[in-house]
Amino acid sequence: MDGEEFLHDKISNRAFQNQVLNFLLTIPKGKVVTYGQIAEAIGYPGAARAVGNALHKNPDGEKYPCYKVVNSKGELSGRFAFGGIVVQQERLEADGIKVCDNRVNLDKYQFYPNL
Repeated sequence: MDGEEFLHDKISNRAFQNQVLNFLLTIPKGKVVTYGQIAEAIGYPGAARAVGNALHKNPDGEKYPCYKVVNSKGELSGRFAFGGIVVQQERLEADGIKVCDNRVNLDKYQFYPNL
């Protein structure tokens, strides 16, 4: 099994998804993080896509605020699991985050967790 297959097997399990979901609970109000940041913070640098997959399987959008996750350019998710990009924007704005052209200003709103 090569490294990529090993990584895929390792990150495709329930434990990985739980780590991703639990990380969401650490993001303060008015802040966002990127998929890559979550991957790095939970010990899987380079696994941003796997984080996206885990978020898409989020069982409870109210409990686990996946709307606070954007891509590395600050862009909203076109595939936001709980109502699409419009709902993601509404939730971000309700949290005090300004969205312009489906993007947030990472310089202003990005959260940097203690790694």
